[in-house]
Amino acid sequence: MRMYLALFAVCLSAVCGAASQDWDEDDHWEQWKQLHNKKYHEKEEGWRRMIWEQNLKKVELHNANHSLGIYTYRLGMNHFGDMTHEEFKKIMNGYKHKKEKKVRRSLFIELNFLEAPAQVDWREKGYVTPVKDQGECGSCWAFSATGAMEGQQFRKTGKLRPLSEQNLVDCSQSEGNEGCNGGLMDQAFQYIQNQGGLNTEDSYPYLGTDDQPCNYDPENSAANNTGILNIPSGKENDMMKVVSSVGPVSVAIDAGHESFQFYQSGIYYEKDCSSEELNHGVLVVGYGFQGEDVDGKKYWIVKNSWSENWGDKGYIYMAKDQQNHCGIATAASYPLV
Repeated sequence: MRMYLALFAVCLSAVCGAASQDWDEDDHWEQWKQLHNKKYHEKEEGWRRMIWEQNLKKVELHNANHSLGIYTYRLGMNHFGDMTHEEFKKIMNGYKHKKEKKVRRSLFIELNFLEAPAQVDWREKGYVTPVKDQGECGSCWAFSATGAMEGQQFRKTGKLRPLSEQNLVDCSQSEGNEGCNGGLMDQAFQYIQNQGGLNTEDSYPYLGTDDQPCNYDPENSAANNTGILNIPSGKENDMMKVVSSVGPVSVAIDAGHESFQFYQSGIYYEKDCSSEELNHGVLVVGYGFQGEDVDGKKYWIVKNSWSENWGDKGYIYMAKDQQNHCGIATAASYPLV
């Protein structure tokens, strides 16, 4: 359930000044509610509808500018369409960059000998599980961490097994994580190393809450790691070499923009993105380029955890080699297995 009382003032301020609903959008609104299974309290639907209409107008204006070549990506109305941007950030952005506890990291050795290929997509090689959904819980860090662990376990064993985010949400507080209130991927990796394992998703299913005790069962452990390797901060070329040779990598990004909330397709470049103010954990599963020229528009292939209803079937293609855009390489790491 959303934090109605805490966010009511935000929602009121967002719709203040909207004279009335656009009745021409009635059918569109009903279709959108049905598509995303939206149900509201009687007094809530009116202001949710107004927020939705305002977001719809922003999406349409952006896409009109995209058709003129002003933007390299399109937006779309998704299941976040009835949320103000402030509300969205409070609920969905759960990476806490400045609260990291001390973790034990391995020494990074530059791969000067390696010439990375022009494009890599680990989805095609069986390293990546289907897109998951964190729900209204700031557990992005847990999904990023399991994604990296799943890829490394596949690399080691040849078997792809979905791992439990709920295990991390419930059990890694001692390492500094805060469940649905946020955390860090490295602290999740440290928990797995300390515990000696991580349960499968089937044995420890995701609930999207953090109000239950830790129920880790060593008999259902499907993964472990012996260390954590952090890629030098901001070095996209180093990250490219690691991704091409090792597999998917956990990264943190600045996802605190309306353009990210409603991203749908294309290469994402947000002029206001920060490379330091990171707030969301995701997974880089490859990289590539658009068109026939390898020196053309380059992108990172990024797996999100907001379901396939968001973005390009749950993915976003983020600008690559654009001065560490959105902090894509600021805090990149992966577990050693």
